[in-house]
Amino acid sequence: MMPVPADPTVVHPMPEQPRVVLLKPLVTSPLIEVGEFSYYDDPDDPTAFETRNVLYHYGPEKLIIGKFCALGEGVRFIMNGANHRMDGPSTFPFPIMGGGWAGHFDLIAGLPGRGDTVVGNDVWFGYRSMVMPGVRIGHGAIVASGAVVVEDVPDYGIVGGNPARLIRRRHSDADIERLLALAWWDWPLELITEHLRTIMSGTVDELERAAAARM
Repeated sequence: MMPVPADPTVVHPMPEQPRVVLLKPLVTSPLIEVGEFSYYDDPDDPTAFETRNVLYHYGPEKLIIGKFCALGEGVRFIMNGANHRMDGPSTFPFPIMGGGWAGHFDLIAGLPGRGDTVVGNDVWFGYRSMVMPGVRIGHGAIVASGAVVVEDVPDYGIVGGNPARLIRRRHSDADIERLLALAWWDWPLELITEHLRTIMSGTVDELERAAAARM
């Protein structure tokens, strides 16, 4: 009998570990999109991900996270609402203090942003890593613990440091091209379940054979 796939709709995939939550069934903001099985791990309050881990999210830019992403404790996404003016003598946002200063909101409204923050599929974020506004992180990437990601990360790249720099890529260019074509994260759950060991520990050749077998 074929094993039953995991359920992507439960908030706590491991009931004995309430610190782990699946984000797709948890997120309510229309400005946040998360794919199936992407999870966040935090011993404090993982269910508050939208408010504790996505900061300065005043819109309209979106945070888009793909499928099968692993987000370690304390990951933070800084959104475009954190921007201040930098072209004048002061960066201080006086209008938000209210009073007679509130009439100058035009000076901080519509600050230029970098657009949506987009995370691909199968991305691993280490402990307390941080992603700055408008960054795009490719499929299969790894963001090291404590990294501050200020620029785009290539598919299957490993980045670390502050600011984060590319350390290396997980596979050769040719194999990355093959992996992107295979896009195992878009396979039916039954097929993923059948070939789980190959996805986790096999070779690209073996993954291609698994994909060909379903044709």
